[in-house]
Amino acid sequence: MIISVASGKGGTGKTTVAVNLALSLGDVQLLDCDVEEPNCHIFIKPAFHEKKAVFIPVPEVYKDKCTACGVCQEVCEFNAITVVNKEVLIFPELCHGCGSCTFFCPEKAIYEKDKEIGIVESGARNGIKFVHGKLNIGMMMSPPVIREVKKHIDKKIDVIIDAPPGTSCPLITAIKDTDFVILVTEPTPFGLNDLTLAVEVVRKLDIPSGVIINRSDLGDSRIDKYCEKENIPVLMRIPFDRRIAEAYSRGEAIIESLPEYRSKFRRLYEETEKIKSSTT
Repeated sequence: MIISVASGKGGTGKTTVAVNLALSLGDVQLLDCDVEEPNCHIFIKPAFHEKKAVFIPVPEVYKDKCTACGVCQEVCEFNAITVVNKEVLIFPELCHGCGSCTFFCPEKAIYEKDKEIGIVESGARNGIKFVHGKLNIGMMMSPPVIREVKKHIDKKIDVIIDAPPGTSCPLITAIKDTDFVILVTEPTPFGLNDLTLAVEVVRKLDIPSGVIINRSDLGDSRIDKYCEKENIPVLMRIPFDRRIAEAYSRGEAIIESLPEYRSKFRRLYEETEKIKSSTT
């Protein structure tokens, strides 16, 4: 089973859940797809054995062939190419590497050149296969790096994906084609607002899901009322505990500092498996 751990906003404890779920199960694969700021490796501490650069194709222009007809500008959905005073200007930072300008150029005056935007590293520790991506500083296109990370998915074992926060393209790229999504939230107005957005995305993709309420003894009951109204199962509650915060600050997983949580995370997996089975 491929389980994605996501959240509508950052700072809810998404990485904490992904890491501890992986460590509690063992013999799993953990993919850190939060490529703009990956931090699962801080807790897993893997020995990396492979590193691969990630590229996207960026257009270049043969000036002697270009007639400045403007077709490339018309077909570019991302405003990465424009024509000014009969000169084609390219903005690589906006380019998604879709290839439309190259394909539709009537003069075949556009070719593509690979541009490195990040890296993917693979490693392992204590039976956990680990892969993460790192988007280069200044780059904006995280989905291509996320897709490269997901190419390493080993379907022979359970896979845990730490997805990027938010509800935009990076999240969708990470959770697409997974079997279950765990949505981590917190009992605050911001937590509820962003949870509702994340739930809409997951439902559009038709993926079974459930909620974990982190720092569950703070705030109010609005998250519980929302989940009850929307028939979303609350899979687990993690209290606001100083010991958890201290372990996190030391780069330690919860189950390493508080072993009683190992069985709780195993039950979490069993619950996701049960829900997944009931929806197929």
